[in-house]
Amino acid sequence: MVDLTRRFDVLVIGGGNAALCAAISARRAGAAVLVLEGAPKFYRGGNTRHTRNMRCAHDAATEILTGPYTEEEFWQDLLLVTGGQTDEELARFMIHESKDILNWIVEQGVRWQPSLGGTLSLGRTNSFFLGGGRAMLNALYRTAEQLGVDILYDAEVIDLKIDDGMFLSAALKQPVGGRTEVRASTLVAAAGGFEANIEWLKEHWGEAADNFLIRGTPYNRGSILKMLLAKGVQEIGDPTQCHAVAIDARAPKFDGGIITRHDSVVFGVVVNKLAQRFYDEGEDIWPKRYAIWGRLVAAQPDQIAYIIFDSTVVTSFMPTLFPPIAGSTIGELAGKLELDPVALETTIADFNAAVRPGTFDHTILDDCRTEGLTPPKTHWARRIETPPYLAYPVRPGITFTYLGTRVNRQARMLMKDGKPSANMFAAGEIMAGNVLGKGYAAGIGMTIGSVFGRVAGQEAAKNARN
Repeated sequence: MVDLTRRFDVLVIGGGNAALCAAISARRAGAAVLVLEGAPKFYRGGNTRHTRNMRCAHDAATEILTGPYTEEEFWQDLLLVTGGQTDEELARFMIHESKDILNWIVEQGVRWQPSLGGTLSLGRTNSFFLGGGRAMLNALYRTAEQLGVDILYDAEVIDLKIDDGMFLSAALKQPVGGRTEVRASTLVAAAGGFEANIEWLKEHWGEAADNFLIRGTPYNRGSILKMLLAKGVQEIGDPTQCHAVAIDARAPKFDGGIITRHDSVVFGVVVNKLAQRFYDEGEDIWPKRYAIWGRLVAAQPDQIAYIIFDSTVVTSFMPTLFPPIAGSTIGELAGKLELDPVALETTIADFNAAVRPGTFDHTILDDCRTEGLTPPKTHWARRIETPPYLAYPVRPGITFTYLGTRVNRQARMLMKDGKPSANMFAAGEIMAGNVLGKGYAAGIGMTIGSVFGRVAGQEAAKNARN
């Protein structure tokens, strides 16, 4: 049993990668640490349960990485996907610190495996967790428990007592025991974004948000973020910006995870409910573009789209939980998708006529392209002409939101007047908007969580001692 009558040095709210990195680093620095995870134990870990890899800078190939990935290249990749909407100081700090995280995370019990191939093409840049996100998470929990970190599940924080930028206590509601006041010298908020709060999403997206699917945990409702912002913490980020990908429209409303994501876009075309293409499917290498497709689909009528391809490419990408919908002709496929058969036949015919010969290679920006077509397909364009014809229906799948708390390099929250909080820190998705103004690159969410989690834990422990 956890003694809630005592005063802890560090209170960590959240239970995913960022929270555990904070708890472990604070405990290793000598602090008495309590972790409050709002979810039941089986669902602990937020979105970390669904992750597969982490993007870290490194100067040379390793046993699990095929080559170097310099800090400057990482920075340029981040600059590209965010369009410059990032805090350069914090971003470069995170990238520099990520080099050490590769080894530090292993010291906490996490194991790597050789990277996956296929469409992701991440063998040089991203390290993959052996056993996936849940195995990685279990390793962190095991280490935290062995170090003496106290952990409570089903621990919903319903209020924070904050006075002039100083955290005093948290009101905790549990299924058994009711309301309890938890006191601590410092706070680390690592409770995620608000992507599972559909009503909050609708405040900024309107009725379209009813058609969004949530890839991750249903427990990230943004309650801690809302409390912090209401009590004087400075916000950062656009509430409509998020990590959103195209996922299968047949996926559950919440918690579908990685197996509902589609990586087949580069091998075909994408049409909306009017059977019209609306974006260049071959704009750039997939890991740099997969995360734009959620927002693209969100902008289409009824937030629905369809990836169309033929039988020649079915083994070219990682299969998902749901099988493709098939038709012996384009017209038959259209009928199954409830699309206008003539409109879809025209779209595919126009695309096929615009395809120019080239040498196909999905791992590079190849010379297979269209000519005279709007929008173009600038790479990986091949005719769709071999039956059966196949399709996946997709909707926007939100992973996490970017509205969050502003922090400095010490992961210390900044107040609305610009002054650092006396004793409050943040890590993970709740502060990711400092680095991600928009866009996403594969594995960077875990990088943000690990780097700023470790920093937040170290700084919180130091703050508590002082």
